[in-house]
Amino acid sequence: MEEICLRPIGVAHNDVKAPRFGKFADVVTEIVLDGKLSEALDGIEDYSHVVIVYWMHNVKRQVVTHRPQGNPNVPVVGIFSCRCPERPNPIAITTVRLLEHKGNVIKVRGLDVIDGTPIIDIKPYWPQYDRAENAIVPEWIGKLEF
Repeated sequence: MEEICLRPIGVAHNDVKAPRFGKFADVVTEIVLDGKLSEALDGIEDYSHVVIVYWMHNVKRQVVTHRPQGNPNVPVVGIFSCRCPERPNPIAITTVRLLEHKGNVIKVRGLDVIDGTPIIDIKPYWPQYDRAENAIVPEWIGKLEF
């Protein structure tokens, strides 16, 4: 397969300095984009939510199977069956509440990143693409920290 090169468009800043499980719902994060991309945010304030695509830069290993959050009450599953960070490509996405937009900066609530996380992309939340009606997830998901 061909190698792909990604470049961050910006960086996330918040008060979370170390990886943790859950408790991101109320975290406010400032995303500072490269100044040359300021115009790319034009119109973003018309949305209540955005989807943030980011690179989990502190991930140092890759696994094929994993016990989510190390929780002994959940099964070991394939890495593509969980949202754990130790992936072949540590890319993650989170839908968050958009709080503010000023110039090349947006503020969001609920982004599950640590300070300094590279941002790869920002997309507006569109229910026709991003919502799944009647979604089914395994029962063990309810045993994880969010």
